[in-house]
Amino acid sequence: MKSLLKNAREQKGLKTREVAQLLSIDQALVSKFESGTRKPTKDQITKLAALLEINFETLMIVWLKEKIIHEIGQEEFALQALKDAEAEIITLRISSANKISPQLQKLLDEIDVLKLKTEPFSPIENTQFIQTLELEYTFESNRLEGNTLTLSETDLVVNEGQTITGKNMREHMEALNHIEAIAFIKNLIDKNLPLNEKEFTAIHSLILRGVLPKEAGQYRKIPFTVKENSFTPSEPSKIQKEMEALFNWYEMNRSTLHPIILATEMQQRILAIYPFTNGNGKVSRLIMNLVLLQNGYLIANIKGDSETRMQYYQKLENALTGKNKEDFILFIAQIEKENIARYITFLSQ
Repeated sequence: MKSLLKNAREQKGLKTREVAQLLSIDQALVSKFESGTRKPTKDQITKLAALLEINFETLMIVWLKEKIIHEIGQEEFALQALKDAEAEIITLRISSANKISPQLQKLLDEIDVLKLKTEPFSPIENTQFIQTLELEYTFESNRLEGNTLTLSETDLVVNEGQTITGKNMREHMEALNHIEAIAFIKNLIDKNLPLNEKEFTAIHSLILRGVLPKEAGQYRKIPFTVKENSFTPSEPSKIQKEMEALFNWYEMNRSTLHPIILATEMQQRILAIYPFTNGNGKVSRLIMNLVLLQNGYLIANIKGDSETRMQYYQKLENALTGKNKEDFILFIAQIEKENIARYITFLSQ
């Protein structure tokens, strides 16, 4: 591994101090990696692969191989132990196959490698891109729910305060409310405030402010009629208790689940409860993106064109009915990957 790291660094034309600075580690540590006297951590391997443009899988395999050799290479029963370990690893992989498929794991790894490339850039350098993404997200999220404002009209409403002829006041308020809701969740993140029921209902209040004021921030009080073969939302009497359980689940799993899985699971669980009469879709997507933003990812913006809308709702329904939960995660993860790739292109201009 030492020659792999050194050759890749030299090919990139970087000095060890530059690598150290970009990875926020000591220069002496980088030199020790290249001399073989010190082994990187898994997190450092991920960052080195991204920075030096080494194939992540190749570097991980080398890292694991050397780690194994270091631990048991000279032991008398090393080969037998490796054979037994191989059998157990295969068993573990089979037992966890229903949790994360190789396809999803590969996509998540690719996203995280891309994400590392964006970390050296300061917020000042990405303000323009983030504002554009937030505007597009507002436009597309509202379009998914039937709002007819175009992207340029949404821009005029939220950034110029203009009134669009031929569009009703509800559509104007939906655009303004959504932008404010994004600002609200970003403020929660900046202040490191917990995601809880109070903040959740506050987001719903913002979304329906001036649109359906009597419903804003209020849980559904009547049963929700569902179509055949669809999921069954919670009974109104159970919503309060199930929302409390949801946020307890979130706190228990926020440090163990991959952020993209955590974010999509939060959206699905909110929709399975269906706590409000209106606004569940927008609020659940905002919570999903709050989780992503908390963990340093970008907004996952689901487009509202007819083809993407059909895919989104079909994959979401399949997840909610238990037919295929992972397909929805893959759908959102692919959107996130495309957004990060687009961001990297923007930063390189």
